[in-house]
Amino acid sequence: MTAPAPARGSEELIRAEEPVLAHNYHPLPVVVARAEGAWVEDVEGRRYLDMLAGYSALNFGHRHPALIEAAHRQLDRLTLTSRAFHNDRLAGFAERLAGLTGTDMVLPMNTGAEAVESGIKVARKWAYDVKGVPADRATIVVAADNFHGRTTTIVSFSTDETARAGFGPFTPGFRVVPYNDLAAMEAAVDETTAAVLIEPIQGEAGVLIPDDGYLAGVRELTRRAGCLFVADEIQSGLGRTGHTLAVAHESVEPDVVLLGKALGGGIVPVSAVVGRRDVLGVLHPGEHGSTFGGNPLAAAVGTAVVELLETGEFQRRAAELGSVLREGLAALVGRGVVGFRARGLWAGVDVDPALGTGREISERLMREGVLVKDTHGSTIRLAPPLTVTGEELRGALGTLEKVLTS
Repeated sequence: MTAPAPARGSEELIRAEEPVLAHNYHPLPVVVARAEGAWVEDVEGRRYLDMLAGYSALNFGHRHPALIEAAHRQLDRLTLTSRAFHNDRLAGFAERLAGLTGTDMVLPMNTGAEAVESGIKVARKWAYDVKGVPADRATIVVAADNFHGRTTTIVSFSTDETARAGFGPFTPGFRVVPYNDLAAMEAAVDETTAAVLIEPIQGEAGVLIPDDGYLAGVRELTRRAGCLFVADEIQSGLGRTGHTLAVAHESVEPDVVLLGKALGGGIVPVSAVVGRRDVLGVLHPGEHGSTFGGNPLAAAVGTAVVELLETGEFQRRAAELGSVLREGLAALVGRGVVGFRARGLWAGVDVDPALGTGREISERLMREGVLVKDTHGSTIRLAPPLTVTGEELRGALGTLEKVLTS
């Protein structure tokens, strides 16, 4: 009888990835093997507080019991039919998600990038069929420093050269204006404009929060110009900022909202385009699709996610614990932190560059048992699961203080 191979440790597993995995990521040197709630454990049994939550994909923590139960239950029944046939879970998912977001229709997809690509296609089709833009002349206005995904079309309107360089030729039809600048946006909008596509809060750029009135201004501008307002809430939505959607901070209702990440509960990739019937209604059979979009397993987990959000508990937690996060970060300004931006349980923290890059600070926090991720320069992101406790959050802030001041 052959003895089982010995378990490989973190260093060996990291080395084993090097020759066989494409080098499109630079992860922190931690190898996670188990997780529960806001905590993860590596292969050696060391525990870490997860203050990134899968870039908001894990808003409800790791292995939330209600979500795991929904997945197990569906796994025993049916996982995939493709959209060639109906399945018994999709209608309920779409009804509940439309109700939660106050919209009419749902276009289910899988990844966040697919939701953005789908939103672009819907906006262009609407421009031609409804607005009357001449064929192939539709434009979409976007914001500098955006992050909407990494497909060739999406990086065509990125201003991050790391995401763009080497991937041209780029898709035409996009106009880039500075974020948080209504005058520049108004100058870019004309009769060819199908939509304005922005993040209510720019996450990858460092959790950049626009001035009060900006989102309402975008809504009014698009209404006057007769074009769509498409809000990418893939990171900011589903409870993260203290509301179901971040646009609710200004009581704004976009024409189309893009959702993803947390919609799959950290179990399966689930995304969706939600919006008005007269907008999503421009799609007809054969014009767009996805084999896995709206699959029964995704619909079951997505429905369970919506049920959690329908209670309002997680939105309240994000708002209440957001005060703890802001107070803790404010106390560190001048003590290693030069500035921060926070809304709900989401913050971009600018560390004094003299203390290290964002990557170096993230590695020091990792060694102290807290996991975060850098963005650009000396900025780190904090986005703990909405299930984190006040005690855990204060502990993480204490660890940050230790790393910055020791």
